[in-house]
Amino acid sequence: MAERWAPESWRQRPVKQLPAYPDPEKVAAVQQRLASYPPLVFAGEARRLKDKLALAAEGRAFLLQGGDCAESFAEFHPNNIRDTFRVLLQMAVVLTFGAAIPVIKVGRMAGQFAKPRSADNETIDGVELPSYRGDIINGFDFTPDARVPDPERMMQAYTQAAATLNLLRAFAQGGYADLHKVHQWTLGFVERSPAGERMRDLSTRIDETLAFMAACGITAETTPQIRETDFFTSHEALLLPFEQALTRVDSTTGDWYDVSAHMLWIGDRTRQPDGAHVEFLRGVKNPIGLKCGPSLDPDELIRLIDILNPANEPGRLTLIVRMGAEHVEAKFPSLLRKVTREGRKVVWSSDPMHGNTVKSPSGYKTRPFEKVLHEARTFFQVHHAEGTHAGGVHFELTGQDVTECTGGAQAITDHKLALRYHTACDPRLNASQSLELAFLLAEQLKHARSQREAERRAAAAE
Repeated sequence: MAERWAPESWRQRPVKQLPAYPDPEKVAAVQQRLASYPPLVFAGEARRLKDKLALAAEGRAFLLQGGDCAESFAEFHPNNIRDTFRVLLQMAVVLTFGAAIPVIKVGRMAGQFAKPRSADNETIDGVELPSYRGDIINGFDFTPDARVPDPERMMQAYTQAAATLNLLRAFAQGGYADLHKVHQWTLGFVERSPAGERMRDLSTRIDETLAFMAACGITAETTPQIRETDFFTSHEALLLPFEQALTRVDSTTGDWYDVSAHMLWIGDRTRQPDGAHVEFLRGVKNPIGLKCGPSLDPDELIRLIDILNPANEPGRLTLIVRMGAEHVEAKFPSLLRKVTREGRKVVWSSDPMHGNTVKSPSGYKTRPFEKVLHEARTFFQVHHAEGTHAGGVHFELTGQDVTECTGGAQAITDHKLALRYHTACDPRLNASQSLELAFLLAEQLKHARSQREAERRAAAAE
């Protein structure tokens, strides 16, 4: 029988990646205040997302998850929120139209403030200070004062997440997502790119489709799905004091939900089966994700699945594969075969970003677009070879015109990285690169669907 769970039971387990706050009493006081604040999301919304993800587990929907590497207090602006939302809308339209499959839109937004680090400290010019762990914990500036973990930052993160969610809900339900406005979604610098030209062509085809539907009596007035969309939020459940403070009992079901986001995930650095992060997320009923890196053993993955999803519920657990372009072909198939053979119901999603971070000759962290594309393509190819479903993708991206990832149709080279390198942590795809990738993924999905249909016809003919 599983041990009794409570929102604080993670404190009895080994924990990694938590900051060393200088004043534990101050942390407890902030937690108490947060515990009295309204939920950021509602349990019913999280259940609706789980139902949609259950379709993705069966190959009847596709998960598009993306957003900032780490949200920033300094860059908090409605235009930045709008532009990232707009890029995700465009990507979803490309995938839906190209692959003829519903797309589940989940942002790395309204809560992605904490980042795991490979070392507790960093040294610059002989000075050693605590590592920057995201704005919810400490400051980016390399000064002793900024790098001290401050629990009051959790309050600012809550406030910014609430404001972001308010704007996202307005965009999703207030008419901004209307398919008649596809032409208006294209950002200026994207419009001048090769991806922008393809998007204009697609927008024209969508307009023609909508005109035909309107002639048949299907309009935005009769069909709300044309003018509205579901949009969900997610982040890594890394800072457990914050997550615990926002964990509540749902009044309609009596179940515990983490109301800081619709979906939470466990990172590759904190996925220990006996660890605090696994203990915490096993007890909340949100749909959850688990990052799967190249060091993950198939037997350990089954153990983690059974801890996190003991009832084997479709849509409860998404496995986010982040192997790196050099490892995905060798490492991923054994995990996929083991999970399939054991009958575990999961969504398989590809994160081709985190395993492909390199240091450029100019000293910037970057991600070559070609490696990102290679890992994503290999992910699809492995699924096709095994007869299973590629259920989603997970990207770090922004709607801003940044130069952080090399390559793509824009041909961003190493010497161009310095032009607009704005990330506080890891490099992100810009809007043009994101849209280019969406077109390439839509071709993969369309090809996989065509092959499945051909196989079904061949089987029926025998």
